[in-house]
Amino acid sequence: MTVKERLSGYATAAASARRSTGGLSLTSASALVDAVGRLVDAAVARVLLSDNRVTSVDEGRLRLTRQSGTEDLADKVQRVVVLATPIVRTVARGAKFTRLPWVMIASSSVTVGIAVRTGIHEIQVLSSLVAYRIERATGAPADPRLVEKIAVDLYLNPKRKPELRDDRIRLVRLARKWVLLGALGRSTSKRAGKALEAADKLDAGELATRWNALPHSPKDRGRGRGSDPVRP
Repeated sequence: MTVKERLSGYATAAASARRSTGGLSLTSASALVDAVGRLVDAAVARVLLSDNRVTSVDEGRLRLTRQSGTEDLADKVQRVVVLATPIVRTVARGAKFTRLPWVMIASSSVTVGIAVRTGIHEIQVLSSLVAYRIERATGAPADPRLVEKIAVDLYLNPKRKPELRDDRIRLVRLARKWVLLGALGRSTSKRAGKALEAADKLDAGELATRWNALPHSPKDRGRGRGSDPVRP
């Protein structure tokens, strides 16, 4: 069995285990999504406050290989880890008779921490390139929420062109992704590289124009929090 097939089996086992638990607390899931939102807000804000932009895919890839430099976000990262780890362990308790390796559960707080720190670093590098493209196309500072939305969309699915039908940021999916990565310990470096390539091909001027024409919701209601629970 290949590594890919094994991880796919673990993911299926995790999903099956999650269903057997009878559902996660909506309160804990909502708190996790809120914490992820605050972390992403702060991470992108730090990028935009700096004049040091990523200007190419190659530069972005180089930055991805460096240490994350997310120390100033440590409290927000830790908040996400604290909230996500019990969710991973809840899934694990339902996995007693599945193929989900228990070694993953014993180290869940460590793997969740790695997933979150790596993920937010990747989003920062991606946000920097997105901001550079927008600023170069418009000659004006990039809207932080536009940068955040495009970066999260590309991070989640590099093959899908960002659709600006609304200003919602898909934080539920982002939280779910980090929970799954924390459970399985998967690397996201290849996907992050593809996201950089997609960002470099964006028609940033057209996206900015469409964004400015959107009716914008208040920030605390525009984050894409659906009723779908956070789960692997």
